[in-house]
Amino acid sequence: MATAKKLPSGKYRCLIYIGMENGKRKYKSFTADTKKEAERKAVNYQSELEDKQDTINTMVECYIKSKEKVLSQTTLKAYISIKNNLMEEIANLKIKSLNSSNVQAWVGSISIGHSPKTVKNAYGLLSAALESYAPEIRLSVKLPQQEKRKTYVPTDDEIKVLMDYLKEYDYDMYVACNLAAFGTMRRSEICALTADDVKGNIISVNKALVLSTDGEWITKTTKNISSTREIEMPDFVIDLLPKEGKLVKINPSRVSDRFIKYLKRLDMRRFRFHDLRHYSASIMHAIGVPDVYIMERGGWSSDHTLKNIYRGSMDDFSRKFTDMTNEHFSTMQHEMQHTK
Repeated sequence: MATAKKLPSGKYRCLIYIGMENGKRKYKSFTADTKKEAERKAVNYQSELEDKQDTINTMVECYIKSKEKVLSQTTLKAYISIKNNLMEEIANLKIKSLNSSNVQAWVGSISIGHSPKTVKNAYGLLSAALESYAPEIRLSVKLPQQEKRKTYVPTDDEIKVLMDYLKEYDYDMYVACNLAAFGTMRRSEICALTADDVKGNIISVNKALVLSTDGEWITKTTKNISSTREIEMPDFVIDLLPKEGKLVKINPSRVSDRFIKYLKRLDMRRFRFHDLRHYSASIMHAIGVPDVYIMERGGWSSDHTLKNIYRGSMDDFSRKFTDMTNEHFSTMQHEMQHTK
């Protein structure tokens, strides 16, 4: 139990640790005329706090609520989904009963039928809540090995076929695909753009259309600071854009649904609308554009994602570079033989 200390004013103050905030320890202060009264107030509050956050479910709920104003709607929705769908096994456990053994058993249980990334996210939420409300609990848990994801990058020919079709049958999707494939924009950014964001050939990306926890489409700030950017687009894209109102008049979910529908209709290999960003970044990388510029244009805060995902080798460029490599070695070998 915390001990009250006498202040210069003559009163007594007792501090109770209540968690972490922005990487710093946070305390609640209780002041009274006597040492005994200050300590009594602190004990009562601590008892109420422990009762309120007695179970894992309540603790995680409190953690999510405390982050409502600082996390994106997408992250909040993911947290709520994890709490409701992946934590049933440990939801009613007392916080103080948590240990490496029962948490490892829970991790093993949810690993069946869920990807390593999903399991990692679920454990990450639990760990973050514990760090805030019960930092004295230290866990040692082995998570499933991450799968090496092979990202597909569409080819120039596939982009041409898709664009030709959309230009004739779905203009909203035609505009959306142009902004993604040639401007490296996310679907949430594209769906939030208006004509006011276009000045000459410059498009200002400063907001995103996202689904709130209440199921409503709302306009929020971009994913991160680096995502707020200005992109200079080629003339042929600017000429496509409406002169007033929203540039694309459908929401991000419709964009993805229509995209898959059209790929099936065209009998094309299935890939995601988001892979158009992969295409744009990979083209820039393949023609020698420096990573720092690719990051700036695409709104990435570091090159981690770029190195692990967006440097996927497109089939046509891969074939070209393979042929160039083999031709170089063949020429070298021929010259060696001739010299000999």
